[in-house]
Amino acid sequence: MVIKGLQKTTLLDFPEKVACTVFTGGCNFRCPFCHNASLVISPDFSDIIPEDEFFSFLNKRKGILDGVCITGGEPLLQRDIADFMKKIRDMGFAVKLDTNGAFPDRLKAILDEGLVDYVAMDIKNSQEKYSETCGIQIDLSKISESISLLMNGNIPFEFRTTVVKELHTPQDIESIAKWISGARRYFLQSFTDSGDILASGLSAYSPEEMKQILASARKYLPSSELRGI
Repeated sequence: MVIKGLQKTTLLDFPEKVACTVFTGGCNFRCPFCHNASLVISPDFSDIIPEDEFFSFLNKRKGILDGVCITGGEPLLQRDIADFMKKIRDMGFAVKLDTNGAFPDRLKAILDEGLVDYVAMDIKNSQEKYSETCGIQIDLSKISESISLLMNGNIPFEFRTTVVKELHTPQDIESIAKWISGARRYFLQSFTDSGDILASGLSAYSPEEMKQILASARKYLPSSELRGI
């Protein structure tokens, strides 16, 4: 398991749990608004945290942390992700996975083995604009398969969209909500320039505009919410 970063404590990443966040390197997408661009395009240029060092840290945090959030990059690119999750769960911690949904076969294997307690899947844009938003040609059938796996499964999950003024319209968000209609949790997150993104010239909607966009989502998904606004 290639660990490229560790946030030792977070109260935000794993719903209702005190957790740490593990960052993996590499991603198959090239979303221009990605806030971890260095992990996506240059994963070999940052230090690797040895797995033994991470589990030593985790052992010392028993009784303090409830879980581990695994994010990226795209964690499902890691071939030994299942073994990594099993080790975490064997230590008594819950596991949350962040994913872009491009690998439904790997996601299904993890779900079937009961290795994850919560999944957050990014829905990048409406189906018509998916490839444009991801920066590469996307096989939408795989995204749809991952959506179905989560919606028809028993593991708690959320869908979420980072909303960028230059990439998303209210109509796009309405289209997404229609696509995932029936989901219990859908969050809209406003774009923030982390200083480590793939493109320049991107901007966020105002809080008031985000509330209007939320109303578009709620036409098909009344449970939609804003996050971080």
